[in-house]
Amino acid sequence: MLDNINDPSDLKKLSNDQLPQLCQEIRAFFIEKILKNGGHFSANLGVVELTVVLHYIFNFKIDRLVWDVGHQAYIHKLLTGRKKEFERIRKLGGIAGFPKIDESEYDHFGTGHSSTSISAILGMAEAAMLDNKPHKHIAVIGDGSLTGGMAFEALNNLGASNANVLVIINDNQIGIDPNSGAINHHLNTINEKINFFKTLGLAYEGPIDGHDMNSLIHSLEKSRDVKTPQILHIRTIKGKGYLPAEKAQTDWHSVSYVKIDPSKSNTDNPKPSKFQDVFGHTLLELAEKDQRIVGITPAMPSGSSMKILMDAMPNRVFDVGIAEQHAVTFSAGLAAAGKRPFCSIYSSFAQRAYDQIIHDVALQNIPVVFCIDRAGLVGADGPTHHGSFDISYLNAIPNLTIVSPMDEHELRNAMYWAADFTGGPVVIRYPRGLGSKTNYKNEIQPLEVGTSRILQQGDKIGIISIGEIGTEVQKAIKDLNNTIHHIDARFIKPIDENEITNTLRSFDRIITVEESCLIGGFGQQIKNIAQDQNYTGEITSLGLPDQFIEQGTRVELRAKYKLDEKGIRRCIHAIMHKK
Repeated sequence: MLDNINDPSDLKKLSNDQLPQLCQEIRAFFIEKILKNGGHFSANLGVVELTVVLHYIFNFKIDRLVWDVGHQAYIHKLLTGRKKEFERIRKLGGIAGFPKIDESEYDHFGTGHSSTSISAILGMAEAAMLDNKPHKHIAVIGDGSLTGGMAFEALNNLGASNANVLVIINDNQIGIDPNSGAINHHLNTINEKINFFKTLGLAYEGPIDGHDMNSLIHSLEKSRDVKTPQILHIRTIKGKGYLPAEKAQTDWHSVSYVKIDPSKSNTDNPKPSKFQDVFGHTLLELAEKDQRIVGITPAMPSGSSMKILMDAMPNRVFDVGIAEQHAVTFSAGLAAAGKRPFCSIYSSFAQRAYDQIIHDVALQNIPVVFCIDRAGLVGADGPTHHGSFDISYLNAIPNLTIVSPMDEHELRNAMYWAADFTGGPVVIRYPRGLGSKTNYKNEIQPLEVGTSRILQQGDKIGIISIGEIGTEVQKAIKDLNNTIHHIDARFIKPIDENEITNTLRSFDRIITVEESCLIGGFGQQIKNIAQDQNYTGEITSLGLPDQFIEQGTRVELRAKYKLDEKGIRRCIHAIMHKK
């Protein structure tokens, strides 16, 4: 049956009785393709019936549909003409893992960060009212995304609107990790007669079984004729139809080839640890020694490895839900009361809390330690998740001290230093993925604020790198002894001006290297210093161009943007042979 579904119009040719069989075929297709190619797994299995019924009842060439975050939009993509492209999902040049406006006429809004769907769909619905269009506007939001403050701002607005909006709450009691907090409790014990949504003036139905085709068809057909705001609350099982995913929902949120076929991994050669795991283990070490230390995560205990501390000391970790703004100001409150909070947020998610970093932390010089995970390129999640901008957007903020460790040992050194630093808030930024050390545990070396490291001395070209990309520089110059002078800057703010000045005096050809956007980035900072000192030499800056970087593996993207060993080496040779 699925072979004949190439567009939602094909779906509408089926009878109600045929839909359960179609759902079985969709699950079989999806499981085969994603276990082979990787991607977001469990969330999509939980919305098979919902997605089929939505496209069966509504016409999303006219009506509008927004999936919150979009982890669960693969089935939507499958039914809207992209079935053959699943071999390349989330790969370089392939379809995205999230809805994307320029990918399909059925993707009405790009999503990759949570809690945005109700705001977006309400905007579309208000525009339709102004244009006297009777379209239906539907947002599908998970109970995890509902913990984000932006969702409540939108619900507040929706409750005062007459827009033709249906909000479907997909309640499976889990985001990536199990949900916690009062909202989760309310959804779990909700009463149809009296509940939060009804107090906002929103019509509410539910909870209903999100895997019961007849119930879904009945509720959605009924909602089609309602022209005012409504809430439909459905209950689903994340990972439905694949038993390993149902039993271990966090582990199966996203899959990779190595995960589903362990024989492909090389167990004979131990790999370096992931940066996030080094962070997690080091934080536990620090917490065992210092009662002031607490951990804060906006619903990412596993992804950030905060779970290591959470499992050992559950009362010392706060999972505040998908609420980055709250996480930052909550951390400020903890620090103002004498605690030493380590607030772990992904680089692209920290963008959502920019005002709080400025107003609630930096302005008051409160000693919060921000651990900015996923700084730089992240891979298959693509432009919604790349940590391309944190150097630029954080460097402008007074009172911040910003350090970017090159390897796991330097990360540990930075964390130990930050635990006792009293000069104000600290940012420690580190990348996604494996480090370069076979043993991450080192004897802690004290850091001095604003100091760099000379990794190799030479007399022809000076290279100044920041962050983990310095390991690529080291590979590129490994046989260029006495030629290349390599400095690992370590600190972005305050920068080591003495060493930078010495380098400007010593070399008339300098290369800066960063895995970050060039505009407002580290290289531009070096060029500003050079201009102030009337430097007459040549500075070449390697980094990310002024564009949103596409999806692809970190290896592929580093190669494309000349930030890998080969690209850096070519740059060095080009400068050496320049007349």
